[in-house]
Amino acid sequence: MYQKYQTEALVLGSREQGESDRVFALYTKDFGLVRARASAVRKESSRMRYALQHYSHAQVALVRGKRGWRLGGATMLGDRMSLEGAVTFARTARLVLRLVAGEEQNDYLFAALSEARSALSKSSQETFPTIEIVCVARILFALGYLSSEALQTTLFAHAAYAERDLVEAAALREKLLSSINRAITESHL
Repeated sequence: MYQKYQTEALVLGSREQGESDRVFALYTKDFGLVRARASAVRKESSRMRYALQHYSHAQVALVRGKRGWRLGGATMLGDRMSLEGAVTFARTARLVLRLVAGEEQNDYLFAALSEARSALSKSSQETFPTIEIVCVARILFALGYLSSEALQTTLFAHAAYAERDLVEAAALREKLLSSINRAITESHL
């Protein structure tokens, strides 16, 4: 018998498989990046289809089988994002899918992503570029591509996107962008 795991997850993307199945790329709190298959999720009668929309925050039930992870259930957490917020979060989701190789729990990275998603759903559109820059810098920091000493900022001591953090990031914008671009170039990914 297989064990069922309950964890929070951010839906980073998906692809269709078969007639009504879908494989989801989830960044989970307990397992890191997981690709899990959901059966019959594309049918109108599926209860999981709304909780597993792209860039949503969900509580998921995962089962590890012989052929990988399967989704046993999902319920939506958090607010829905505006179209502009979803587009901004989509860029950071693509970066995570590009840089994260496999399953490894990373509490800081999950917190940075979920807090960024929350900030994008609650903040005004004018703050979206700054939230995105801070989120990308935190992703690179969590994966070891940036050092906090090099930037001499407190942005990496926590994962919140408070007003004071966004003001500090706006003041360091050029330095952050330069460090981000250098880190992505040096990653060769």
